[in-house]
Amino acid sequence: MKKETALSILEGLKNGSIDFEDYALRKLEIIQKKDNVINAYISLDSEDFIREKIMEIKEKLASGKNMKIPGLIVSVKDNISTNFLPTTAASKILENYVPPYNATVVEKILEEGGIIIGKTNLDEFAMGSTTEFSAYGVTKNPWDITRVPGGSSGGSAASLSYGSADLSLGSDTGGSVRLPASYTATVGLKPTYGTISRYGLIPYANSLEQISPMARSVKDVSLILDVIKGYDPRDATSLNFEYREFNEKKFKICVPDEFIEGSENPIKSAIYNLLEKIEGEGIVIEYGRKFDKLNYALSTYYTIAFAEAASNLSRYDGKLYPNYYEGRSYREMSENTRKNYFGFEVKKRILMGIFALSEGFINDYYIAATKGRRIIRDEILKMTNDCIIAGSVSPILPPKIGERINDPLKLYAMDIYTVVANLAGVPALAMPAGFYNGLPIGIQFMAGPYEERKLLELGSFIEDKTGLYGIIAGD
Repeated sequence: MKKETALSILEGLKNGSIDFEDYALRKLEIIQKKDNVINAYISLDSEDFIREKIMEIKEKLASGKNMKIPGLIVSVKDNISTNFLPTTAASKILENYVPPYNATVVEKILEEGGIIIGKTNLDEFAMGSTTEFSAYGVTKNPWDITRVPGGSSGGSAASLSYGSADLSLGSDTGGSVRLPASYTATVGLKPTYGTISRYGLIPYANSLEQISPMARSVKDVSLILDVIKGYDPRDATSLNFEYREFNEKKFKICVPDEFIEGSENPIKSAIYNLLEKIEGEGIVIEYGRKFDKLNYALSTYYTIAFAEAASNLSRYDGKLYPNYYEGRSYREMSENTRKNYFGFEVKKRILMGIFALSEGFINDYYIAATKGRRIIRDEILKMTNDCIIAGSVSPILPPKIGERINDPLKLYAMDIYTVVANLAGVPALAMPAGFYNGLPIGIQFMAGPYEERKLLELGSFIEDKTGLYGIIAGD
């Protein structure tokens, strides 16, 4: 089983044992060889563009500039704006759309020497849990191409999993980096809301979503988090903050029954085995905690997400973006544009969101959901004040392609454990816990606001003990 981490590559690039250009072009060759099957990417940079970027990096290094990730290969989810590659959000309505600016996180990656090799596939407008709702085809799981890689950041996870990128950016609205991480033996961190700029992220649900780092190890996630974090005056949701330092030698982990007992047996076994392996050695584990508010999480989350999606996607009316259908009136133009360019899942979520916001129903649905959100947040803050919450990422192993796409209730239930962190606005980390019949299984940890350092310290300790990191599928 081949292992490769961004930190080990970075060391080789810095000491000269790895050639910048050879390494980048080798990654491009891997994509050309494997991505016709996996379909992780929607668009790619050219060899000439990559060589040009490498020359710029070398010139900066020669001038004495210190960069954090010079020469590392980064893939970026295709709902994050780039002015040098199309940004489609996996929708036909934005096909060939190239934004006039870069997202703040993209600018930071380029400034620190990262090479953005391409834009990755996703569920259209990040609305999905399997990366099957893309106008550009289904992304397949590199561990088993008959199965999904999770969603909506499935392309980002798959690009890491088969070794075509060192680091990746996804977005997490209700588990969209953590679920793919769990299904592909990679690592995904949903940060505290407001700590990474959302400027340049094509919005789905503003109050829930965050641009989120992904990699093949916790230490690599920490590396890219250090690049992209920070206040941004261009983002109204951005916060001036300091991540809380974690200097203690002991961790306390609590495992609420509701966050694990509804999972399939192989998942429960893998998680309990991992927790048993790390118990002691400075880690205290408490079982039997209760989180009875989990029953309300999915309905609360999806009501809020659909309502915000209906508001956000109203801008796609045929006037502002390149793809549209003509009409004799504005109404006819907007109706034809949306009917022909939006996918089925997007249309469904818009309609449900409009219903939740409509007069006569808003109090029973949207307003009630915002009250439920507050109750869930208060409960999570109370629990994370005492311990790190551990549990499953997904209740099921990676499903077969097509298995859940036609059953919305089963599809949405995949998010039961992950939506809580988005509703509460707290950081959550998904990382490998083991394998079952060759399929990856993940574990999730949640901490209090601004406690990313605590999660990363715990995750780093665990991957050192288990050796479950840096794994490339198929090698």
